[in-house]
Amino acid sequence: MMNKYEHSVYLDVEKCSGCTTCLKHCPTEAIRIRDGHAVINQDRCIDCGECIRVCPHSAKKAACGKLSDMERFKWKIAIPAPTLYGQFDNLDDVDYVLDGLLKIGFDDVFEVSAAAELVSAYTRLYLKTQGVKKPAISSACPVIIRLIGLRFPSLTENIIHMLPPMEVAAMLAREKAQKEHPEFKPEEIGVCFISPCPAKVSYVRNGFADYKSKVDVVVSISDIYFQLIAKMRPGSEVDPLSDSGMIGIGWATSGGEATAIFNESYLAADGIDNVIRVLDQIENGNIPQLEFIELNACTGGCVGGVMTMQNPFIAKARLQSLRRYLPVSQNSLPKEESYIPGEYIFDQAPTYNPISRLSDSMAESMRMMADIQKLCGDLPGIDCGSCGAPNCRAFAEDVVKKQALLESCLIRQHAKGDAHDRS
Repeated sequence: MMNKYEHSVYLDVEKCSGCTTCLKHCPTEAIRIRDGHAVINQDRCIDCGECIRVCPHSAKKAACGKLSDMERFKWKIAIPAPTLYGQFDNLDDVDYVLDGLLKIGFDDVFEVSAAAELVSAYTRLYLKTQGVKKPAISSACPVIIRLIGLRFPSLTENIIHMLPPMEVAAMLAREKAQKEHPEFKPEEIGVCFISPCPAKVSYVRNGFADYKSKVDVVVSISDIYFQLIAKMRPGSEVDPLSDSGMIGIGWATSGGEATAIFNESYLAADGIDNVIRVLDQIENGNIPQLEFIELNACTGGCVGGVMTMQNPFIAKARLQSLRRYLPVSQNSLPKEESYIPGEYIFDQAPTYNPISRLSDSMAESMRMMADIQKLCGDLPGIDCGSCGAPNCRAFAEDVVKKQALLESCLIRQHAKGDAHDRS
């Protein structure tokens, strides 16, 4: 089934100067400069937030919800990403953050890090399942799932079909609320994910193919940070609310998920350029035999998300300090558990049109490819971006697809003018 994808990264046209910074950094070449400003190709965008990160004019934005969106619910549950804990200086107890969430209006909290420990335990079971295609690629980062679908469709079978911790936390939080508060109807219970990145917003809006997210609202860490700071009182007495260990909180940084599978045959990569290199190597068979691969689009892992407040390396150091005195895990499976419950699994990954596909017709695609290669030979090959495309190869494709005019190549036009003057 082909999905119409609803995005969470958008452009503020009034702030866009038409510079080529975002153009050069987009990993899927989804951006062009047209009529003096950037234009995002929705079919190529993976909501990685790289354009938000690099835009010098703050013209790229992340669309997410507000705390006020939760007012329509009678019972409000916060599910904070473990990244949230790394945003605060001198924090020595996660309970101060969780208590702060209750003080800003939530009725209950359920840690995504607690759900992450369960997902880690089930991943260990998953990897032992006969027939699982190796290397198994984590499904936790929504950017990676979409990137694979668009650029590396041959690796779709390697994706682990397990719901991410955010979704498991939402499911368990709802179950807990309905059990403890039967007076509320299911639709009166709202779940709010506190997110480090826009890709999680897209995940909630789109779900996984036929799976609908159990999260109602996604707010950014940066939006609630100052509200939390105002309510947190380190040193005061707070209830013991946290139910996470080292494993769960470790998911916030690159390598945290991979080390939790207790298997040395793994690879963990972060940063979108590094991720693409790894996926290229897997697709080409140029990588050692591995059991598990953890990929994070953001540098440093989720701590590097564009909706956070702190430098990712500072946040990572803070989380390491927090984890030091925690138990390894506070959420383990019963010893007799030997299978993964169906509610933790999604049946199928979303499917997209691969961006390398030029046409639905093989013959037409081959003709267009030949035309692109021929045109590339006539272009200067300096990838200056003045045509509005990120490089000459992308510009040639735009011309062949009739999405740009050949005259837009200013260098080529200038060279032709010089040749004409000399003659």
